Amino acid sequence: MKIENDINQNDAIGENHISTNHDTPLKKDAFKISDEEKIKSIKKDVTNILETLGLDLTDDSLKGTPNRVAKMFVNEIFGGLHPDKKPSASTFENKYQYGEMLVEKNITVYSTCEHHLLPIVGRAHIAYISNGTVVGLSKMNRIVDYFAKRPQVQERLTIQIVKELQDVLGTKDVACVIDAKHLCVNSRGIRDIESSTVTSEFGGKFKGIETKREFLDYIKLDTKF
Repeated sequence: MKIENDINQNDAIGENHISTNHDTPLKKDAFKISDEEKIKSIKKDVTNILETLGLDLTDDSLKGTPNRVAKMFVNEIFGGLHPDKKPSASTFENKYQYGEMLVEKNITVYSTCEHHLLPIVGRAHIAYISNGTVVGLSKMNRIVDYFAKRPQVQERLTIQIVKELQDVLGTKDVACVIDAKHLCVNSRGIRDIESSTVTSEFGGKFKGIETKREFLDYIKLDTKF
């Protein structure tokens, strides 16, 4: 009975897209084996899944699928799990004394829902107020991409982006808003193709009503060129 209750509880958490931790839940020995060994192991598992579903992996269209999926998991869509792939985010002195809000908007988000391993696709909007240092614009995009490339919950992704930029910039004055579609909602279950999910995390001055409103107003600006 306990096992059945645990399964039901875990299913409920997944169906309701609840996160249980701000940090990505990783095993202590997550990086004990090499990427090559992981690809080899995952290839066997994908082969078993496809064959269990009744697919003929001798067919020319399918025989390379297990290897392609394994490489994709390790090197691409879950590449953000490995700390060695974390982008270096060098900071620079704010010599031009820019003291207003800096906003990087419409950053593409490609992630994967950790409950059903289906895509999360959307946009991230980030802002910070310099306390003496600045970071290269492309580094902000790379930070989003790094944390997105792992099994994720959108709330956690939003928090991780803010915390990383706070550490890099040495300031609490960082904010992030993400608006994304979850294919686990759009393509299965309720299959609502129109809905999207919006999450936000505000730190430091961005908790103030006026600063928060300024940031949200910037997001609304039409930036078509």
